[in-house]
Amino acid sequence: MDSLLLLRDILLRGQEGDSFLLFWSKEGLGALLILFLFWGLSQLVVLLLLRWRKHLATGSEQSGDDDVVARLSPGLSRLFVVYGAYLAIDSLPFHEKVVVVACGAVFIVLVALVGNLLLILMDEIMGRYVAAQQESAGALMSRQMMPVARKILSLFLMGAALIVILKHFNYDIFSLVTALGIGSLAIGMAAKDTLAHMISGFTIMLDRPFRIGDRIQLVGGQIGDVADIGLRSTKIKTPDNQLLIIPNSELCNTMLTNQAFPDQRVKGRVTIGVAYGSDVELVKRVLVATAREVALVLDEPAPEAFFIAFGDSALTMSLFFWVGDYNTLVSVTDQVNTLILSRFTEHSIEIPFPTRTILMEK
Repeated sequence: MDSLLLLRDILLRGQEGDSFLLFWSKEGLGALLILFLFWGLSQLVVLLLLRWRKHLATGSEQSGDDDVVARLSPGLSRLFVVYGAYLAIDSLPFHEKVVVVACGAVFIVLVALVGNLLLILMDEIMGRYVAAQQESAGALMSRQMMPVARKILSLFLMGAALIVILKHFNYDIFSLVTALGIGSLAIGMAAKDTLAHMISGFTIMLDRPFRIGDRIQLVGGQIGDVADIGLRSTKIKTPDNQLLIIPNSELCNTMLTNQAFPDQRVKGRVTIGVAYGSDVELVKRVLVATAREVALVLDEPAPEAFFIAFGDSALTMSLFFWVGDYNTLVSVTDQVNTLILSRFTEHSIEIPFPTRTILMEK
């Protein structure tokens, strides 16, 4: 009973120590007026946003704006109401400790609402970035980059919110920031290789030197299709159905060839030797006509044949042709070589064996 009486005295005690009925006092009515005013502002903001949303749904070229308004409207409404409650509680003549606790709890909710709104806004921005990248280049690596970026952003907002709350309650955040800095330095020194691979992974995802599915050739001569791009390593599937796992830091610091960029066309080459005395122009015409007979050889750019060099026992000729997909280059080259043998036989064009003449003196 004594505790109930003490609680009643605390709630009914004004700042000057006078006892009065709180909610019928001037301060109580003022607090209710503040709360009602901010509730009205929240309804007005929601109404304006709904009208803007309806306008966007009918006349805006960016249909995604409609979703942004729908996601932000409830949070903005709650933000106004909670801020009004914060000001209303602060204006009431409660006991000082009660005001501090109540305002502190409302302030925490207020910071959480602001952080949630910022997270929604940044999530929409990143979602539009991913959609634009996929529309322009058909990239698949963004599906791996964006979840990690969202987690990092969430951790950053949580840390900022914690610092703001501690600062509101007059806690010394300098020591906390110092401890976090020292801890981050120690972790960075201990895991510098892993961090280097992760930073390189972000660099690959942002710079986009290759995409998932692209065929690349490394400096060492290995060729394969990019199967997966992770934070630490990139996986490449070779034509022999083997999986190369390469750390991202090595890929960032080496030279490679992306055969799928700017498009999937690839240039094929066949080098062959014909006997001395052959009609070079006839050989070039036969080579070009043979390439045109293969269905997968592109008409534009057109096949070309050139007389390259004088060999030891043959005239070296080269045929160049284009294929629409680099995955079919080997099979197309096989068809072109097979047809060349047949056409050379038809036109009596000799492919000589290497010969050497030896003169012996008595």
